[in-house]
Amino acid sequence: MRILAVASEIFPLVKTGGLGDVTGGLPPALNAAGARTTTIVPGYPAVLGALPDAVAVHRFPDLFGGPATILRGTFPQAAGASLDILAVDAPHLYARAGNPYLGADGREWSDNGLRFAGLGAAAAAIGTGIVPDLAFDIVHAHDWQGAMAVVYLHFHDGPRPGTVLTVHNLAFQGRYPAALFPRLGLPDSAFILNGLEYYGDVSFLKGGLSYADRITTVSPTYAREITGPENGMGLDGLLRHRAGVLSGILNGIDDATWNPATDTLIPGRYGRGRLGRRDANKTALRQRMGLDEVPDALLIGVVSRLTSQKGLDMLVDQIDGLVAAGMQLAVLGSGDPDLEDAFVSAAEWHLGSVGCVIGYDETVAHLIQAGSDALLVPSRFEPCGLTQLYALRYGAIPVVARVGGLADSVIDANEAALVAGVATGIQFWPTTAEGLQAALHRLLALWRDRPVWDRVQRNGMAADVSWRGSASRYVALYQSLLAERPAREEAS
Repeated sequence: MRILAVASEIFPLVKTGGLGDVTGGLPPALNAAGARTTTIVPGYPAVLGALPDAVAVHRFPDLFGGPATILRGTFPQAAGASLDILAVDAPHLYARAGNPYLGADGREWSDNGLRFAGLGAAAAAIGTGIVPDLAFDIVHAHDWQGAMAVVYLHFHDGPRPGTVLTVHNLAFQGRYPAALFPRLGLPDSAFILNGLEYYGDVSFLKGGLSYADRITTVSPTYAREITGPENGMGLDGLLRHRAGVLSGILNGIDDATWNPATDTLIPGRYGRGRLGRRDANKTALRQRMGLDEVPDALLIGVVSRLTSQKGLDMLVDQIDGLVAAGMQLAVLGSGDPDLEDAFVSAAEWHLGSVGCVIGYDETVAHLIQAGSDALLVPSRFEPCGLTQLYALRYGAIPVVARVGGLADSVIDANEAALVAGVATGIQFWPTTAEGLQAALHRLLALWRDRPVWDRVQRNGMAADVSWRGSASRYVALYQSLLAERPAREEAS
């Protein structure tokens, strides 16, 4: 079985967030499960620079304003594995330094609609077999940036592969003025209520949701949540209509990169049987964040975008009480300027108890996971979340809102779970300041009962948060889709 993944980023070639981690971590697990996966991505400078030996396999005379070449290459990974990559080398669309989506002024590139329509059109063409030795059974598109591949394949006149669209965050929909539609090269019948049209505009994500053979999200709970108006982001009616092909598959993590026993970014490497070595990381984290060395203080970490969606405004309101209770806080992230200023001010006001690094630093992110006692994720909605999975792996007890993938991946330390010996963290609901405050009180009580704390910590570290189980579920999904497309199976 051959899979063509369509994504706007892939770790470690290019990454702005969790999407890159998923598209970089899932293919090796799919390969091991029998679904040979190639990923097609835009030919950003960072991508082309990582594939010096790539070879041209196809050329488009014009791809939305200029010529484009499909380059085929591999990127080596650990343990002899590699990522199979197709790069869309279209300088007029992708030869821009920095962020894949934003210019130096922080605003979206004005031609993002054409840039990611170009990715989708190239992926669809490859998916239909224009390159003789590149045949695919499934085209698996990720988020709105990849969704147009599904749309172009739907309107392809001839045999086509099955299509899957994974929604990583329904809030981002690739919405553009209707004036873009004539430039997309699609029939007029695509611009309808049950297609790309969305309140008079064009929505790439809505088109993908309308035409995909299968729709997945990144957790079972989020798959249910988005069919209701509270979390449906205006697309809940469409998703209820397509509920028969909608499912949720929880994300995993790259457990080779995120492994405390081998992590070269932390000073003290450890495992479940050597938790004492974790102390070196807590000491290093305190030094990096300017926190006082207080042996019995509970240290809480945060690695997040600083936005209200992530619930970080609620945390700001809890900092005084958190410090008064003897806890410490280490924050890494960037986002809303007001929240950035609030955390910087808190670090200045509570010198030695609150530390803050604005921006993103991979080394600091690993150090927070390895050195914090607990990891806080108070999101108001969260399709899956990865930081709580890293926390489980690293023995930082996750404290999470009971939403989306957070609810699916953390077992609350309630009385029944503690008696059964299965608790891995703390959940709270509702996602309010009062709910968060109660969760912090529960966390502190757990910290003071060290035998129970140790059991919860070790339970989390024993949880399988890898891609293996999720990859097997994706393979089962692909197989069910292919079983409905016998003509395609015979052709391939």
